[in-house]
Amino acid sequence: MQDVSTPPPAAGLVAIQPSRRRHCAGCGRGPLPMLVVEDRAPYCLGCADLGHLVFLPRGDTALTRRAREESGLSVVVVRFNRRKGRYERQGVLVEEPGLARAETRCLADAEARGRRRVRDARRRAARDARFAEAFAAEILRLFPGCPRDRAEEIAAHASVRGSGRVGRSAAGRALSEGAVVSAVVASVRHLDTSYDGLLTGGVPRQQARRRIAAGVETVLREWRWETEAGAGR
Repeated sequence: MQDVSTPPPAAGLVAIQPSRRRHCAGCGRGPLPMLVVEDRAPYCLGCADLGHLVFLPRGDTALTRRAREESGLSVVVVRFNRRKGRYERQGVLVEEPGLARAETRCLADAEARGRRRVRDARRRAARDARFAEAFAAEILRLFPGCPRDRAEEIAAHASVRGSGRVGRSAAGRALSEGAVVSAVVASVRHLDTSYDGLLTGGVPRQQARRRIAAGVETVLREWRWETEAGAGR
């Protein structure tokens, strides 16, 4: 288990939102909502000479960037995600006057930035649509017996931006055969077999996969049949 005595590797100053109760090694105050690690010991922001800073949560990229530009001192705030096994950024600590100046700058060009966000979103949506089409086409090339609407559904699901699914991996973006097959197998597993029911019933994942493996292969064989038939001609 990660402990605050091992701070996350990062450039510059880092503050931690601890997942367990911690008390300051200097003044004894606690539990601390936020701390800084020095010599493997936790210190409150006051003892670390950072008590004058204010916390700006993540979420507004422009405000965060400008607040750090306007602040003579800034600190990245992180929290350890046990499920993912890594530290994740939660926001920044900045000087209050710097934050006020950053907010003024953001208000001054909010409309222009809003229009730019709309344009960027449209461009991303167009790229995502083209990628999903290419992914579906590759599914149909490998599995010509797969219904077109099913191929499009698999491609759309696998390629959702920010989902972490196989379509967003490097292999998926390159339309590698392995990534495409993995997306098809996952869809068949969930929609054409009793896999989800087995998991709901408490069957361990690997055991459930072994149980439905033959059913998955049957569907894949049916969807491949045109390729195999063409190879035999």
